[in-house]
Amino acid sequence: MPGRTDGLITLGAADALWVDLTADSAVPTASGAFTCSPAHARVGYVLLGGHVVATVRASGGQWSVPEAEVRRAAAELNAVGMDRQDLVRIGPFRGAPRQECNEETPLRWRRRITRELQELGGPERAARREGSRPYHLAGIDWRQMLVEQTRDGTQRTWWLPRAVVRLLDAAEHTEKQWVQAARTRQASTAVTEPPSHPRQARDADGRQTTSPERPTASPRPYNAELEGQLYSVLSRKPGTSRKVAGWACAVCRTAPAAVLDHCHEHGYVRAPVCQSCNTQERPDHLYSNDIRVANHYTRLFHTDTDDWLRHWHRCPGCRARTTLPLPHLAAWTAHIACRSLRPTHRAPRGRKPCGVLRVSWTGSQQAPRSCLLTVAVDFCPSGEHRVLAQVPYREAAERFRDWLAEAAPAVAAAAGPDRLDGLPAQFRPVIADTSGEGLALF
Repeated sequence: MPGRTDGLITLGAADALWVDLTADSAVPTASGAFTCSPAHARVGYVLLGGHVVATVRASGGQWSVPEAEVRRAAAELNAVGMDRQDLVRIGPFRGAPRQECNEETPLRWRRRITRELQELGGPERAARREGSRPYHLAGIDWRQMLVEQTRDGTQRTWWLPRAVVRLLDAAEHTEKQWVQAARTRQASTAVTEPPSHPRQARDADGRQTTSPERPTASPRPYNAELEGQLYSVLSRKPGTSRKVAGWACAVCRTAPAAVLDHCHEHGYVRAPVCQSCNTQERPDHLYSNDIRVANHYTRLFHTDTDDWLRHWHRCPGCRARTTLPLPHLAAWTAHIACRSLRPTHRAPRGRKPCGVLRVSWTGSQQAPRSCLLTVAVDFCPSGEHRVLAQVPYREAAERFRDWLAEAAPAVAAAAGPDRLDGLPAQFRPVIADTSGEGLALF
């Protein structure tokens, strides 16, 4: 390979190798993974997906990278499967809390994408696109996968496949570990050596390296350390976000946790989860009391039922009542209890379910007698918009209990009115009445 010396290749050769090795990957990659921003070889590393590749400065002053590390990162990316229909909204979020400025994580991919997409349009931007660098984050060409949707003809929203969101979240976490390890090494070196003689690592051939050793620490599993605590109290404690980042996601158990998921009806902490799982469980809500039941509910109520039901029942209130938060119970009612009522239409390969399910409700779970769920069909190919059923809250909750006993008996056995371990005598709901204006569900 041109530019290869003793297992090291130049950055230009690494760019070409990365594109060549990932040509058949489900996740599109960029040609400037090593030489274009935000990649910066002089900081000691380059991100490729969730993998860190160390950079080495040879004696001639030219920056290089180990070829084996590039191949290892490409193999990891090629193993990732991606469903382009399984989308995660990445912004913009009106009224969302401002993310903490984490200087230890230069990637900050959500902020970078938001800044790129909020730039002014017009000929200037078009010209800049033609002759500028390729757009990438951690070697991934995110622009090829970005989906822009418009609601009500005005509000634009941006979406990426869930697999890509997981990769970029993993890249941000890995980068943070890398930088923290580098600072720890620098601090220990400064104590033992004079500032005028900084420590420089050299290999057998005299090449100077500036990158620290890759950290081996991994997020620890979550073992119900926060069970029964109120989110309103815990979220105000200093250091909570740092503590959450030390756990692995309690749902998928692979990605590092990023947020503290909690029940918005009873106010209890459920568990630390990653950004992807936090988005997965969030219904696609149109208005405060109206959600669409999208395809991702197949995963929540079919393929990964036990994991998600166990996660929701980490809330003592939901576990004791053997139910789900109102938006989740509404989605379950539309997706499971009213599935047989959904009309179908002729399709080339048999019959296809009609349109998209939508469920709305009046009243609140705090007043079950007044709460009514209405299941309807939107986007019917024949132009119909029909109501399938109207289910009282109490009936929906009873149906769910019966279904839970069959679908997830272990979860059902741990729930019920006699499971009141540590449950306060009075609930402290975060949302007293979801029919009011300005009350966010999530």
